[in-house]
Amino acid sequence: MSLEVKWSGEPLPRGRHKLSPAAVRESQRARIVRAMLECVGRDGYEAATVPQVVATARVSRNAFYELFDDKADCFIAACDEIAEQFLGELLKLASEPDWIQATREGTRRYLRWWQQRPTFARAYLVSLPTVGERAARQRERQYDAFSAMFADLGRRARAEQPELGPLGELVPRLLVLSITELVAEEVRGGRTASLPELTNEIALFAIRLLADDATAERARRG
Repeated sequence: MSLEVKWSGEPLPRGRHKLSPAAVRESQRARIVRAMLECVGRDGYEAATVPQVVATARVSRNAFYELFDDKADCFIAACDEIAEQFLGELLKLASEPDWIQATREGTRRYLRWWQQRPTFARAYLVSLPTVGERAARQRERQYDAFSAMFADLGRRARAEQPELGPLGELVPRLLVLSITELVAEEVRGGRTASLPELTNEIALFAIRLLADDATAERARRG
């Protein structure tokens, strides 16, 4: 589900309409998810409330609780959808023939993705880690997917440059954790708008860890 395309911000028509029950639920869910991200991104997770969310989404409390168990359930579902969106974009790029260009372009798009969605950035990168065990499991699932992507880039680097030594087992995980925390720190500091300025430095950092200093230097010059 796309948080941007399928949510129009408009409530369902009043009175009789031709929408199926499934379409009604999909519309309500999309609006609730977006409203949750907006409220949490603006006010923080603790301050955001279900009444705020349903008012923003223009749905009833009953509709909310038919779809979600509680505030945490809704917020984690919303963050899952965010992660699926940007992970899908990055995985497409990671399959490009040139792994160095894929790393650079993936970094650029990742940073620009958050820059264009500052409220979502605060919700996902700043608030989600405070929510508890369920949120921690969500993050672990996404970290695993990103780690696998970096591991694949590392394998492709070695296919092109057999002289490279084995990729360290912890390198993909280290890249995910370090990049995520750096971006989160920028968002916490109110610097979301300038995230794309970090593209070159982060991309070269990733290339250096996935290959070696010489490869990163060639990428810097090229």
